Amino acid sequence: MAMMEPLDVIPLGLTEAEAMVQFEKLQAKLIPLWRSISGLDPKEQEEQTVVIVPSQSIEFDCKGAEMQSYEERMLFLLMLLRQPRTRMIYVTSQKILPETLDYYMSLMPGVITSHAMERFTNIAPEDRSPRGLTRKLLERPHLCEKIRSLIPDPDRAHLITYTVTLQERDLALRLGIPLYGSDPSLFYLGGKSGGREVFEAAGASYPIGLENLRSMDDVRRAISEMQSRKPTIAETMVKLNDGISGEGNAVIDLKGLPEPSDPAYAAMLEERLQSMVYEASSVNFDKFSSGIQEMGGIVEERIQGRDFRSPSVQMRVSPLGEVEILSTHDQLLGGPSGGSFLGSKFPADPGYGPLIASEAARIGDRLAALGALGRFAVDFVVVRNDEDRWESYAIEINLRLGGTTHPFQILQFLTEGNFYPEDGVFRAPSGQEKFYVASDHLESKLYRAFAPNDMFDICIRHSLHFDQARQTGVLLHMLPTVGENGRFGVVAVGNSPEQAEELYERIQSVVREEARRVTEQQPLPGI
Repeated sequence: MAMMEPLDVIPLGLTEAEAMVQFEKLQAKLIPLWRSISGLDPKEQEEQTVVIVPSQSIEFDCKGAEMQSYEERMLFLLMLLRQPRTRMIYVTSQKILPETLDYYMSLMPGVITSHAMERFTNIAPEDRSPRGLTRKLLERPHLCEKIRSLIPDPDRAHLITYTVTLQERDLALRLGIPLYGSDPSLFYLGGKSGGREVFEAAGASYPIGLENLRSMDDVRRAISEMQSRKPTIAETMVKLNDGISGEGNAVIDLKGLPEPSDPAYAAMLEERLQSMVYEASSVNFDKFSSGIQEMGGIVEERIQGRDFRSPSVQMRVSPLGEVEILSTHDQLLGGPSGGSFLGSKFPADPGYGPLIASEAARIGDRLAALGALGRFAVDFVVVRNDEDRWESYAIEINLRLGGTTHPFQILQFLTEGNFYPEDGVFRAPSGQEKFYVASDHLESKLYRAFAPNDMFDICIRHSLHFDQARQTGVLLHMLPTVGENGRFGVVAVGNSPEQAEELYERIQSVVREEARRVTEQQPLPGI
């Protein structure tokens, strides 16, 4: 059966210039709203409505249950319902299962579930097609109007999305509420070329390379120039400007190449280009070349060295222009070139955690000066130098929510603790330090035997369910993909790195064993 044609996006009836002016007016409302809802005792907080639209709105090859999983990944924002005068409208492509909502609500400390549920509404177009959720709303103005009707006071409301493109801007205009995120005109800063320009302006350390490349000829010239400047470069990374989770990356081996002035250099470099190692298995040379032409890209040295690590720093810029370091993580990477994001450990190693936090703060200040708003992350690589000191290199800005956003906010959701960037630790109100290991990518075809309720049951029976008294245990997410794709996510919280790691390994072991047991051939009833 052929896929049905998508609906048309209903135009706003504004020119681009008019849309920009209207959006700026909306965004100005964030400042008084923020002042009234931040940093106050819950008894003193004013009413607000938060509209959550967790749309990818960028090239992202997923559909059905996988798309629903990514949309539900932001359910950690239910923590906002702990504020008794907050209403939440949460939009997903399909309705969230009641048992999933019950699971998250039951974990929320100090909240009467029935009271929170009265202030929560799930809106869904019931559209499984592989298109961004924001577009699905823009195709259905009546659904946007329904959301508007659920907002008691538009001056006391704001929109939160996964990323911000022109589509999210247009959705904010259609809903008549400001958007807690950077103006889409700043989207470029979250790309690979824009990130390198920010690093340069902030005075941060970053790999040698060139940006704003638009063809494979540009890539060839860039590599030649880099080798002329630094003949010892062993490998380069070619990155598409808007690639995500490492899937727009490729590695080129430069070892053994002659100098660029050598007559044989061009032919030998071409051989290396044709044998690039792509992070995404579906990519080939022609497809990657087209990607460079369509979205542009960069070439930079692939940093190598002793004790290579890939940490990340999560930050936010408030509507008041304040820059805050939220967390540091060590990223868990995989894939052919080791560039695909699989998960994270929190916090980052204390040996370099304060170092990358300091570097990130400079980058955050620069982004704030350019008008950035909301949550974002800066990725680094670190290696030990000859003096056995850590060296850091900024490599990417994710000007959006990302893979380290939801596990950290889940930890806050569960413990009510805070991160202290000066010493790189997270402490619960009791003073106990907290650690976790998180992943969205625990996968096996055997797991398709389970439904979300089965996963909850496994956790409880094996005493892995997060315990509020001990404030340790496992929280499950990405559950819509279990039955369809055999994939789920976890955040394993412990009082030490070792305990968090043990819980992370144990949940995998337990689920594997349970899956093997239930998929074994069973005798027929009565035989």
